[in-house]
Amino acid sequence: MGSELYAVGKSNVAITLTPGQAGVFTVSLNGEIEFDKGKLGRYPSLPDAKELQAKLVNLIEAD
Repeated sequence: MGSELYAVGKSNVAITLTPGQAGVFTVSLNGEIEFDKGKLGRYPSLPDAKELQAKLVNLIEAD
């Protein structure tokens, strides 16, 4: 997931991967949680990844 988001944002993004416990997988953009495996009970699907990429592009373009 990190590489997919970096491919979209390139040098405009900072990506931090932080190990968690019990299969934690959370994606935050600009401090807002956009995907939380704990709440959804699954890892992101391809449509989820595409949506996250689109949100990232919108954040970059807004700056």
